[in-house]
Amino acid sequence: MTERRMRPGFAARPADPERWVKAPDKSATTNRFTVRLTIDVTPALRARLKVAAFQRGMTVADMLRALLAREFPENPGDTP
Repeated sequence: MTERRMRPGFAARPADPERWVKAPDKSATTNRFTVRLTIDVTPALRARLKVAAFQRGMTVADMLRALLAREFPENPGDTP
């Protein structure tokens, strides 16, 4: 019988998480945002976010980036 090669699955954990987190994003050459932030939200909140973004003519990601940039400016004295 031949030995079956094990391949990592789609959601497999990296062998070295620290190196993986600090590794440069491969899409950084085409996208100025180079890190990913994952948060858990309820399905109802996700739906409200999608509707609000659609009504504003933007993506949820763009809407949340703008919100985070307003709430957490690079210079703390820049808050409105």
